Parts: sequence; structure tokens; C-alpha cells
Amino acid sequence: MNSLEPRPIDLPARVDLGFRADLSFLDDATVLGAPEDAADLPRWRAKLAEWLIGAYERTPYDGSPYDHPGREWAQTAYSVAFAWLWDDLLYDAAGARFTPERFVRHSIEQFGGHDAIVLQHAYPVLGIDSRNQFDFYRDVPGLRRLVDELHEHGLKVFFGYHPWDTGTRRPARSDAEEFAALVTEYAVDGIFLDTLAEADPAFVRAVRAANPAIVFEGETRLPMARVGDHPLSWAQWFGDTHAPGVLRAHLFERRHLMHHVRRWHRDHSDELQSAWINGAGIIVWESVFSSWVGWNARDRSTLRRMVAAQRAFAPVLLNGDWIQLTPEVPEKARMHGIYGSRFDLADVTFWTLINRDDEDFDGIVLRSEDQVGDWYDVTTGVPITANDDGVHLTVPGRGVTGIVRVGATAGPSCRATARRLGTLPRPQVADAAFPMRPAERLPAPTISGPAAIGAAVGVPAGERSLTVRYRRRETGLYDQAPYVDAWAPRLHDVRTETREVSLGAISVAASEVTNAEYAEFLAATGYRPSVGHRFLAHWVGGAPASGTDEQPVTYVELADARAYAAWRGGRLPTEDEWQVAAGLEGFGRAEPLVWNLTESEHRDGRSRFCILKGGSQYVAKGSEWYADGGPQEPAVSFKLVLTGLGLDRSETIGFRCAG
Repeated sequence: MNSLEPRPIDLPARVDLGFRADLSFLDDATVLGAPEDAADLPRWRAKLAEWLIGAYERTPYDGSPYDHPGREWAQTAYSVAFAWLWDDLLYDAAGARFTPERFVRHSIEQFGGHDAIVLQHAYPVLGIDSRNQFDFYRDVPGLRRLVDELHEHGLKVFFGYHPWDTGTRRPARSDAEEFAALVTEYAVDGIFLDTLAEADPAFVRAVRAANPAIVFEGETRLPMARVGDHPLSWAQWFGDTHAPGVLRAHLFERRHLMHHVRRWHRDHSDELQSAWINGAGIIVWESVFSSWVGWNARDRSTLRRMVAAQRAFAPVLLNGDWIQLTPEVPEKARMHGIYGSRFDLADVTFWTLINRDDEDFDGIVLRSEDQVGDWYDVTTGVPITANDDGVHLTVPGRGVTGIVRVGATAGPSCRATARRLGTLPRPQVADAAFPMRPAERLPAPTISGPAAIGAAVGVPAGERSLTVRYRRRETGLYDQAPYVDAWAPRLHDVRTETREVSLGAISVAASEVTNAEYAEFLAATGYRPSVGHRFLAHWVGGAPASGTDEQPVTYVELADARAYAAWRGGRLPTEDEWQVAAGLEGFGRAEPLVWNLTESEHRDGRSRFCILKGGSQYVAKGSEWYADGGPQEPAVSFKLVLTGLGLDRSETIGFRCAG
């Protein structure tokens, strides 16, 4: 499989335009592709209507769940942020506090604001020890307060559900019962179904018994029969026709909102244009499991313009008559790549136009019979008029434009909204360059003199070629987004790289720091972490449990380990120093086996991570989805994406010193 080319399942469904064609196969499509020949568009629209009638006949459907009080917001959640809970914009690591106001300010300035946020809380840390996905929610100090503050900022909040988490600690209750308790305890609004297109009906019933207003968002293609109880879904990893096709689930139920996302793309114009022409939504995912994939300036400005108009005219998009790929676009504009949809409700018409070409189009974009009324460009704020020749304006390259006509019988509030958006300048930004931001490794502390680290192995100075193995997952390893422009990446595969490194002479401790040695450090220094959550959680009464003095100390995070190493006059070894030392005589591993922290911390401005070495005795069943457990060869590196508030402290992570 070439991950840079769409698979057959990713390709748009071709609508059979033949007489009495069987259209039932479209029930399983993601997008109903448009014809290449514009002359076929009238028949294509007729076939869409024919399919829709047949789909209702084939599918027992009840749309009443959309009318349930408290779920209405999902129909207009046009922009959703997918955020790592410990994103540097959402969590201040230095101050050890959540900063929702900073995240919201960024989202407004850069994207026009979000309507909801998915909190990705545990993966890819999940599986480093026996904690399950529910433990990682309940063990976050202040998480309920964060949810409340996000609500105060006007955001709806999703928790993610990982059905594949079956190899960690099993709770006493079922997953459905656990999530039902979570949504009540934390007052969340939605559940994102990670890897699931649909939730098990029993799961839905259990959660909605606890919170009847909860909404579910499935990943990828939602079956027709479940559109009724899943008001949201992802439109992820699919190809489209040049003239954008129609999103099947959204056409079947207009209140069902789909969110486009190609998570590793550096150009989001395809997703934006499909969402715009369908009246659908967008997922903004800037830090993909610690791989920073920022949006370019052009696409950010496009989304800002889109969401302002979508929110203002949501009733028209939801309830108006929808003409897909409206014939009002003249041939000259269409040949350039201009396409559009038309939505009519009462005396208001909303056209959503796109430009598939890289170059701006300046000319007649619409020839409409509806000349009467006031006309507004609600995306740029540039005044427009309609005359016998049509509507003349500029549609930016790879961008969008929205036109609203307000007739004489439209209400005053609608007229005022159109006037406000139609006179508020919002220029399109042309810069489509990817804003690179590589992760940088923090420099290792300087060792000023001899370090008292006990028995050690000496690592000679010199140049070395090191082989590094890791499981790629979505996290990559160092500073690269692992699947740039991929359609359907091969997740969780094992990769091997060769790195050229230059090392200075250093000694690395022969074994990990023990509980007894760490107790000595506390007695001598009175050290206490700024956040004590989970610190030395395995000790009893402030001291190592009986019989564990010589075992590696665990339940310490990077700062705790660094403090001990500095007290000894040293520091932690870097990943490279650890790997070289592991191949030398005298290097050992204490029991029980624990991962070793290293002085290889990286930051990219949105996430933090450090490299672990050595493996541990713990193995989660199905470890390809988790942190690989068990003993690991020295070449294996694990990217520990750092969290906060003490959650990095684990029963399976310890450290050794260098000096």
C-alpha cells in the first residue's frame, strides 16, 4: 500500500446516471462524487434525489433523537478542536495549571473560534503501566474545573472513548457503565468514538441513561441505520471529485454534521472547500499526539471567514432547499474551477462558492434570476451588487466566498446579520507555506565536578553511528509529523533509523537509583515537588515498603529525577549516552525492570516529550496500541509524551544518573 495514494475505499462513489440504475450501493459511501461533464449535473442531482427517497425506504429511520433538548448544539458545531489535554496552550507546565483562556484566545485569533473541543487525555501514554483510560480521566486534578471553564468560554466538551483499551487494568464495571459515570461526574457534552464508526447500542443506552443529552461522534463512515442516534461523524481520509461531491450522511439527514479532517495535511483547502459547499464542519488538529502540524495562514483565514458565515446563517444551511453544484455558476467561472451550492429558506438565499484553482478568479460568478433584494459578500465584507450580467466578485485561489441575498420579506435580524458580515472586511491571506516548528531537545545540564553516582561504566568520547528502533504510531519519534499527506497511514509499525551522534566522555551509573537511595536524598535535602500528586505513591508512611529498599525507585517524574541527580553532582544520561553505556561491561538492570528516564527532553511550543530506554516488566495486551512493554534492546526508544500534575509518575518508570 502506498499511503500517499487513496485506497479504493477512500475514492468517491460514482453515481450511476443510467435509467433505473440500482443506487443502493451509495448507502455505504462517504461522498457521492460529482460527474466530470457539467452537462450531466442535472441528471446527477435527480439521481441524488432518487437515492435519497430509496434510502429512506431501505433504512428504518427515526430522526426524533435530533429533537431531544440539549443536543441541538451539535447541528451547528462547525469548528471542533482536537486537543491534547496537556497542550502547551491548554496547560502551563511551569505553573502546573490549566490555561483554557489562552487556548480559547488562540482559537479565536487564528481560526475564528471553536464550537467544541475533544480532549485527548491519555493516548499515547496509555499502556505505560496498568492504568486504563478511565483512570487517566479520574486521576487528573482539576479536570472537572477545566471542563466547567471551557463551558464558560462557550465550548462544548468531548471525552474520547478508546474501545481498544482492553489490555490495561480492567475496571469492575463495563465500559458503558464507566463512561456513563464519567459523563455525569465531569458534565461532558459528547463522546468521540476513537476508531469506531458507531457505538454499540447497549453503550448508547447506558450512557444516555446517565445523560440523555449526550451526543456521539463516530470516526469515518457511519452506517445509515445509526445516523439517527449519532448526530456527528468524521469525514476522514476520503478522496473527492474535482467538482466536490456530496457527503452522504449529511444529505440523508441535514441535521447530521460531519467534520472534515486530514490530520497530517499541510494544505487543508480540499477539506475546507468540501465542508463549505456541503454546509458541514471542520476538525482543527494542530498537535497530532505531540507531532506539531500547524495550519498555514491561508487556510486559517479561510476557516475564519467560513465559520462566521456558517454560524450566522445556520438555519438556512440546515433547513433551506439545497441545490448541489448550482447551475447558476457560468461556464467561464466553472472552467476556472468555481463551483457552488445554493441554499434557500424563506426570502434568504445563501450561495457557498469555492475556487479549486490556485489562481484567483475575478469575474461573473453567478447568474441568478433572483435579482430583487440586498446582496452581500458575507465572507470578505466587500460590497457587491447584482445586475443583468450577474454577480461580479473575486473568489481567491483555493479559497471560498459566501454570497447572501436578503429579500424584501426577510426579517430585520437576518437583514442586520447580513449587513454586518457584508460590511466587515476580512481579507483572504494568500500565504500557504507550512509554518515549520521543529521540536528542539533541551540542552543537558552542565556537570561542574566529580559526581557521586556509585558504580558506573565509562562512555568514551567520540563519534558514533547509532541504530534506533521505535514503534511509529501517530507520534513519530523526534520532530517530524510521521505521515505527511498520507491517506490511510500504516499505524503502529516498527521503524529503524540510524543517527550520527557526537558524545563527550561521561560515566553512566551501572544501575537505577533505588528506593533507599532516594529516601536518603529526601532526608538530606527535604525535597518536595511543587505538585505532590502520585509522588512516591508506592511508599508506605513516607518510606519504602518493607523489602523494597534495593528496588528501583518509581513514581517519580522528570523533575524529581533531575533533582536527585543534581544532588549527587550529576545529571540524567541522554538517550545516546544510555544506549552506548548499555552495550558496555558492567551496565546492569535492577529488578523489577523499569523504563529509564533520560536527559532527552524535547519541546516544540505545543507539546513536550522525553525518551525512555530499557523497557519494563509490565506488558499491556495488544501493546502495538500502547507503550511496548517487557524488556527492550538498548536500540529501542520510547517517546514518552509528557503530561502534567503528577500523571507522569508511574509504577514502571525509574532512572539512573550520569556524571
